[in-house]
Amino acid sequence: MPERTVFQSLTQRHVVTLPQHASVWEAACVMTKASSSNVLITDSSGSMLGILTERDLMTRVLAKALNPQTTKVSEVMTPNPQTVGPDMKVAEAVLMMIERGFRHLPIVSATDKTLGVFSVRDAMPREIGDAVSLAEFNDQVNDALG
Repeated sequence: MPERTVFQSLTQRHVVTLPQHASVWEAACVMTKASSSNVLITDSSGSMLGILTERDLMTRVLAKALNPQTTKVSEVMTPNPQTVGPDMKVAEAVLMMIERGFRHLPIVSATDKTLGVFSVRDAMPREIGDAVSLAEFNDQVNDALG
């Protein structure tokens, strides 16, 4: 079976966006309404500035007792997130996520159009297993090289 690309594996192709001046409370409401685990933060021209995830809400807002109605998304988002092209293989994307410690990857076309956000939840168990095997192999090679 040929390996899927990140774009082929998307379960949700609707991209949820908010302007940088939106509040964290607005972001949580929009994410809830859209059943999305993330929201992309954009400027007035629609260019992506950052991403805000459920995990960010927990660790950067709730755990720090910030007021969600007065805290702006731009204060707690991950700025300039790593992006990938639509043709990246799922195992490669999952490996990148494992190695770099994040769970969401915006998918951007060659013309800088955001096509969706790949989540680790979009990966099938087989592909996650392939990525873990690749990560273990990389560790063994690094150990061997010293």
